[in-house]
Amino acid sequence: MTTLLHIDASPRGDRSVSRKLSKSFVEHWLTHEPSATIISRDVGRNPPPLITEAWVAAAFTAPGDRTAEQHDELRLSDELIDELERANVIVIGAPMHNYGMPAALKSWFDKVIRIDKTFSFDLARGDFPLEPIMRGKALVVLSSRGEFGFGPGGVRETMNHLETHIFTCAHYLGVQESHLIAVDYQEFNDDRYRRSLADASAAIPVLVRQCLGIDGPVSVAAE
Repeated sequence: MTTLLHIDASPRGDRSVSRKLSKSFVEHWLTHEPSATIISRDVGRNPPPLITEAWVAAAFTAPGDRTAEQHDELRLSDELIDELERANVIVIGAPMHNYGMPAALKSWFDKVIRIDKTFSFDLARGDFPLEPIMRGKALVVLSSRGEFGFGPGGVRETMNHLETHIFTCAHYLGVQESHLIAVDYQEFNDDRYRRSLADASAAIPVLVRQCLGIDGPVSVAAE
Protein backbone atom coordinates (compact mmCIF):
# COMPACT_ATOMS: atom_id res chain seq x y z
CA MET A 1 0.00 0.00 0.00
CA THR A 2 1.30 3.43 -0.96
CA THR A 3 1.55 6.39 1.39
CA LEU A 4 1.37 9.81 -0.26
CA LEU A 5 2.56 12.95 1.50
CA HIS A 6 0.42 15.69 -0.05
CA ILE A 7 1.86 19.17 0.47
CA ASP A 8 0.15 22.36 -0.68
CA ALA A 9 2.23 25.53 -0.61
CA SER A 10 -0.08 28.14 -2.08
CA PRO A 11 -1.47 30.79 0.28
CA ARG A 12 -4.52 30.97 -1.97
CA GLY A 13 -7.64 28.88 -1.53
CA ASP A 14 -10.08 28.18 -4.36
CA ARG A 15 -8.17 30.51 -6.71
CA SER A 16 -5.03 28.39 -6.47
CA VAL A 17 -4.14 26.49 -9.63
CA SER A 18 -1.45 24.40 -7.93
CA ARG A 19 -3.93 23.28 -5.27
CA LYS A 20 -6.35 22.13 -7.96
CA LEU A 21 -3.59 20.21 -9.71
CA SER A 22 -2.33 18.48 -6.57
CA LYS A 23 -5.89 17.63 -5.49
CA SER A 24 -6.55 16.13 -8.90
CA PHE A 25 -3.38 14.04 -8.70
CA VAL A 26 -4.33 12.60 -5.31
CA GLU A 27 -7.91 11.93 -6.41
CA HIS A 28 -6.75 10.09 -9.53
CA TRP A 29 -4.33 8.06 -7.41
CA LEU A 30 -7.13 7.02 -5.07
CA THR A 31 -9.21 5.95 -8.07
CA HIS A 32 -6.57 3.30 -8.81
CA GLU A 33 -5.50 2.61 -5.22
CA PRO A 34 -8.38 3.36 -2.82
CA SER A 35 -6.44 1.90 0.11
CA ALA A 36 -3.56 4.36 -0.26
CA THR A 37 -2.79 6.45 2.81
CA ILE A 38 -2.82 10.22 2.32
CA ILE A 39 -0.90 12.46 4.71
CA SER A 40 -1.93 16.08 4.13
CA ARG A 41 0.28 19.01 5.09
CA ASP A 42 -0.94 22.47 4.11
CA VAL A 43 2.07 24.73 4.54
CA GLY A 44 0.42 27.45 2.47
CA ARG A 45 -2.26 28.02 5.09
CA ASN A 46 -0.16 26.90 8.07
CA PRO A 47 3.44 27.84 7.28
CA PRO A 48 6.17 26.40 9.50
CA PRO A 49 8.01 29.13 11.39
CA LEU A 50 11.39 30.22 10.07
CA ILE A 51 14.42 28.55 11.59
CA THR A 52 16.19 30.51 14.30
CA GLU A 53 19.54 30.40 16.03
CA ALA A 54 17.92 28.36 18.81
CA TRP A 55 16.56 25.86 16.26
CA VAL A 56 19.98 25.45 14.60
CA ALA A 57 21.65 24.96 17.98
CA ALA A 58 19.11 22.29 18.92
CA ALA A 59 19.48 20.46 15.60
CA PHE A 60 23.27 20.32 15.96
CA THR A 61 23.17 19.17 19.58
CA ALA A 62 23.33 15.41 20.16
CA PRO A 63 19.87 14.07 21.14
CA GLY A 64 21.08 12.90 24.53
CA ASP A 65 22.50 16.32 25.34
CA ARG A 66 19.47 18.41 24.36
CA THR A 67 17.60 20.39 26.95
CA ALA A 68 13.83 20.20 27.31
CA GLU A 69 13.62 23.53 25.51
CA GLN A 70 15.68 22.18 22.62
CA HIS A 71 13.43 19.14 22.29
CA ASP A 72 10.46 21.51 22.15
CA GLU A 73 12.27 23.58 19.52
CA LEU A 74 12.55 20.53 17.28
CA ARG A 75 9.08 19.11 17.92
CA LEU A 76 7.53 20.33 14.65
CA SER A 77 10.60 19.30 12.68
CA ASP A 78 10.35 15.79 14.17
CA GLU A 79 6.67 15.65 13.20
CA LEU A 80 7.35 16.76 9.62
CA ILE A 81 10.22 14.31 9.23
CA ASP A 82 8.02 11.50 10.56
CA GLU A 83 5.44 12.30 7.87
CA LEU A 84 8.17 12.31 5.25
CA GLU A 85 9.64 9.04 6.48
CA ARG A 86 6.29 7.27 6.16
CA ALA A 87 5.72 8.45 2.59
CA ASN A 88 6.58 6.58 -0.61
CA VAL A 89 5.44 9.45 -2.83
CA ILE A 90 5.73 13.17 -2.11
CA VAL A 91 3.17 15.30 -3.96
CA ILE A 92 3.87 19.04 -3.86
CA GLY A 93 1.51 21.69 -5.19
CA ALA A 94 3.59 24.85 -5.49
CA PRO A 95 3.12 28.16 -7.30
CA MET A 96 6.17 30.05 -8.49
CA HIS A 97 6.74 33.10 -6.26
CA ASN A 98 9.30 35.59 -7.53
CA TYR A 99 10.85 32.83 -9.66
CA GLY A 100 11.34 30.50 -6.70
CA MET A 101 9.66 28.62 -3.89
CA PRO A 102 6.92 30.14 -1.74
CA ALA A 103 8.50 31.05 1.59
CA ALA A 104 6.30 28.53 3.41
CA LEU A 105 7.60 25.66 1.26
CA LYS A 106 11.20 26.78 1.75
CA SER A 107 10.55 26.76 5.50
CA TRP A 108 9.20 23.19 5.23
CA PHE A 109 12.37 22.08 3.46
CA ASP A 110 14.48 23.85 6.08
CA LYS A 111 12.65 21.91 8.80
CA VAL A 112 13.01 18.47 7.20
CA ILE A 113 16.54 18.63 5.79
CA ARG A 114 18.27 17.92 9.08
CA ILE A 115 21.57 16.37 10.01
CA ASP A 116 21.40 12.74 11.23
CA LYS A 117 17.68 12.67 10.43
CA THR A 118 17.45 13.01 6.66
CA PHE A 119 21.13 13.35 5.76
CA SER A 120 24.49 12.34 7.19
CA PHE A 121 27.66 14.43 7.12
CA ASP A 122 31.11 12.84 6.93
CA LEU A 123 34.25 14.69 5.85
CA ALA A 124 35.84 11.35 5.02
CA ARG A 125 33.76 11.54 1.83
CA GLY A 126 35.90 14.43 0.64
CA ASP A 127 34.24 17.31 -1.19
CA PHE A 128 30.80 15.66 -1.04
CA PRO A 129 30.30 14.96 2.67
CA LEU A 130 26.47 14.99 2.62
CA GLU A 131 24.49 11.84 1.84
CA PRO A 132 20.74 11.24 2.14
CA ILE A 133 19.66 8.73 4.78
CA MET A 134 16.29 7.90 3.25
CA ARG A 135 15.94 6.08 -0.07
CA GLY A 136 13.51 5.13 -2.79
CA LYS A 137 10.98 7.97 -2.70
CA ALA A 138 9.22 9.51 -5.70
CA LEU A 139 8.44 13.21 -6.02
CA VAL A 140 5.67 14.83 -8.05
CA VAL A 141 5.64 18.61 -8.38
CA LEU A 142 2.46 20.30 -9.60
CA SER A 143 3.43 23.87 -10.42
CA SER A 144 1.73 27.06 -11.60
CA ARG A 145 3.67 29.95 -13.10
CA GLY A 146 2.52 33.41 -14.08
CA GLU A 147 4.79 33.70 -17.11
CA PHE A 148 6.12 31.07 -19.52
CA GLY A 149 9.28 29.58 -21.02
CA PHE A 150 10.75 28.16 -17.80
CA GLY A 151 11.48 24.70 -19.20
CA PRO A 152 14.69 23.47 -20.87
CA GLY A 153 15.53 25.77 -23.75
CA GLY A 154 12.82 28.26 -22.79
CA VAL A 155 13.28 32.01 -22.82
CA ARG A 156 13.15 32.10 -19.01
CA GLU A 157 14.96 28.83 -18.29
CA THR A 158 17.67 30.54 -16.23
CA MET A 159 15.02 32.32 -14.17
CA ASN A 160 13.42 29.10 -12.96
CA HIS A 161 14.43 28.66 -9.32
CA LEU A 162 11.27 26.82 -8.29
CA GLU A 163 11.43 23.25 -9.58
CA THR A 164 15.23 23.33 -9.84
CA HIS A 165 15.49 24.22 -6.14
CA ILE A 166 12.85 21.65 -5.15
CA PHE A 167 14.57 18.86 -7.08
CA THR A 168 17.97 19.77 -5.62
CA CYS A 169 16.66 19.76 -2.04
CA ALA A 170 14.59 16.61 -2.60
CA HIS A 171 17.75 14.58 -3.18
CA TYR A 172 18.45 14.89 0.55
CA LEU A 173 15.00 13.54 1.35
CA GLY A 174 15.63 10.23 -0.39
CA VAL A 175 13.93 11.16 -3.65
CA GLN A 176 15.21 9.06 -6.54
CA GLU A 177 12.46 9.69 -9.09
CA SER A 178 11.02 13.12 -9.90
CA HIS A 179 8.18 14.33 -12.11
CA LEU A 180 6.84 17.75 -13.03
CA ILE A 181 3.55 19.00 -14.40
CA ALA A 182 3.35 22.78 -14.79
CA VAL A 183 0.82 25.38 -15.89
CA ASP A 184 2.19 28.50 -17.58
CA TYR A 185 0.74 31.86 -18.72
CA GLN A 186 -1.42 32.18 -15.59
CA GLU A 187 -1.09 35.96 -15.37
CA PHE A 188 -1.90 36.37 -19.08
CA ASN A 189 -5.21 34.51 -18.63
CA ASP A 190 -5.51 34.00 -22.38
CA ASP A 191 -5.91 31.04 -24.74
CA ARG A 192 -2.31 29.99 -24.07
CA TYR A 193 -3.08 29.75 -20.36
CA ARG A 194 -6.24 27.75 -20.99
CA ARG A 195 -4.35 25.34 -23.26
CA SER A 196 -1.59 24.98 -20.69
CA LEU A 197 -4.13 24.25 -17.95
CA ALA A 198 -5.92 21.72 -20.15
CA ASP A 199 -2.62 20.01 -21.03
CA ALA A 200 -1.63 19.79 -17.37
CA SER A 201 -5.02 18.42 -16.36
CA ALA A 202 -4.80 15.76 -19.08
CA ALA A 203 -1.25 14.85 -18.04
CA ILE A 204 -2.17 14.11 -14.43
CA PRO A 205 -4.02 10.79 -14.91
CA VAL A 206 -1.28 9.67 -17.31
CA LEU A 207 1.41 10.39 -14.71
CA VAL A 208 -0.58 8.64 -11.97
CA ARG A 209 -0.81 5.50 -14.08
CA GLN A 210 2.89 5.72 -14.88
CA CYS A 211 3.83 6.06 -11.19
CA LEU A 212 1.66 3.08 -10.36
CA GLY A 213 3.25 1.04 -13.11
CA ILE A 214 0.01 0.69 -15.04
CA ASP A 215 1.48 2.22 -18.21
CA GLY A 216 5.00 2.53 -19.53
CA PRO A 217 7.03 5.73 -19.14
CA VAL A 218 5.75 8.71 -21.07
CA SER A 219 6.58 12.39 -21.24
CA VAL A 220 4.00 14.32 -19.23
CA ALA A 221 5.66 17.60 -18.25
CA ALA A 222 3.41 20.42 -19.41
CA GLU A 223 5.65 23.31 -20.43
